[in-house]
Amino acid sequence: MTEADGTTATATVTASRPDTAWPLENILFSTALVARRLPWADLPARVLGLDALTLDGLTHRLMAHLRGGRDGRPVRLRTPFGTFLVPLTRADAENLLTRADAAGALGPADGLAADGLRYALSPHAAPEGAWDVLTRDERDGLTAQVARHLVDLRGARREDGTTDPDRRRAAMLRLSRQVVLGAGASEDTLLSELVTEAGATGATGGRTYGASRAAAVRRRLAPYVAAPEPGSLADRLAARGRDGDPDIHEAVAHALALVSAATGAPALRALELLGAGTAGTGADSDEEAAAEAVEQALDRYPPLSAVVYPVRAPLGADGVALAAGDEILYLPTLLGPATEGGPTDPARALCADPAGCALARFAALVCREVVRGIAAEVRPADLAPRFTGRAVAAPLSEYGVRGRVGADRLERHAESLAACAADTGWNGSEAGERFRMVLLAHAERCSRAAADVRSAAGRLSD
Repeated sequence: MTEADGTTATATVTASRPDTAWPLENILFSTALVARRLPWADLPARVLGLDALTLDGLTHRLMAHLRGGRDGRPVRLRTPFGTFLVPLTRADAENLLTRADAAGALGPADGLAADGLRYALSPHAAPEGAWDVLTRDERDGLTAQVARHLVDLRGARREDGTTDPDRRRAAMLRLSRQVVLGAGASEDTLLSELVTEAGATGATGGRTYGASRAAAVRRRLAPYVAAPEPGSLADRLAARGRDGDPDIHEAVAHALALVSAATGAPALRALELLGAGTAGTGADSDEEAAAEAVEQALDRYPPLSAVVYPVRAPLGADGVALAAGDEILYLPTLLGPATEGGPTDPARALCADPAGCALARFAALVCREVVRGIAAEVRPADLAPRFTGRAVAAPLSEYGVRGRVGADRLERHAESLAACAADTGWNGSEAGERFRMVLLAHAERCSRAAADVRSAAGRLSD
């Protein structure tokens, strides 16, 4: 701006402390936080399609009110879990965190569980680079590794097409260890236990005993890092990170934690979205459909659904004055979909580093390969739907198939009860004969139920 005497005046923006929310706003925001533990609380509203009365609808209106009343600036909110500085859009949150991190004003972040307890996160350690961009040979190798583990997983499916959760989790952990460290580590279950323990402890315990846990992980990783298996991520990290920044052991441990997390709940969520027809319907290929489903799963159901960043040094960023001792709460599930706040990196759902994490993007790539591999073999279907919106009905023929499977299981159960009742060991006493009658009565009920279910399944399949 030019003054009357021809000199130039420089405009400055003075950073100010964020506004404190009103008591009622604090109560409503606290309710939204606590409601994360009660996903069924708004079930009637979701079933009836009353979107405005669902928790998501009410939260959306609350956040819109907070943004409108303070020109979108972050607001200080008091909750039962602490007092937090809360950015009101994803774009504002990521910009604020990136600026504060670049200035060295942030301390180690903690996760905030739905019950308000804090837990330590896997320490960020990732060399720069596009780790999710693979050569053709590297991509083919990853696809082959995923396919081998999915063969074992498909072999463990039950009669109704589902897989035992423990066996599924074990298979994904074996895959994660092989992708990161090689086939030699695929059966090292203790390594996964150590990494999980090091990254999922309470914040206080994690700070107090974190060094001991990290040392245990480092010892377990030592033989794999000393001679990394060709083609593994550890081999690539060793080849491109020999300058020691970051430490190769820390980077490998972080990668294993992220890949293990990504192939767990996010992969299941992505398959649910594909099965419900809310993702991948307009994709030109299975690969694009899987990528879209994983991106939506990480966006809507981020593993890091709430992260607390402590401010350890004063800072003025975008007109907001931060003071040492402040805590910034990044809660993407309350800020709406990423499209409402501008573009965002889906990998932020896996790693809390404000600058982004290359290894988290690699973990998301592995998740996409898992989802693509499963969806290419079977059509995902949600046997126990969660009422997250208007119901999406499956084809009647699909219910007919499920019904026949259920009828077969009931019939086999009736046969096993009848076989047990036929045992001559029940002949010797009054109590034995009475128990035989109970077994036969139950077998008859199961047999009748099987016939009814099979009849209904036949009508649905016609």
